[in-house]
Amino acid sequence: MYGALWRVLPGPVWLRILLLLVLLTAAIYSLATWVFPWVETLINNQEATVGT
Repeated sequence: MYGALWRVLPGPVWLRILLLLVLLTAAIYSLATWVFPWVETLINNQEATVGT
């Protein structure tokens, strides 16, 4: 998977590393902005505390 991604990216090594960092940043941003809040609405979030 990672080897295929590395071969598909254009340019010299420094540009490939830069593109991978940009893609990783975009993936993390989109997960934190849209995916995680959507999944949170699907999970049954019950307050659980340890007994006193």
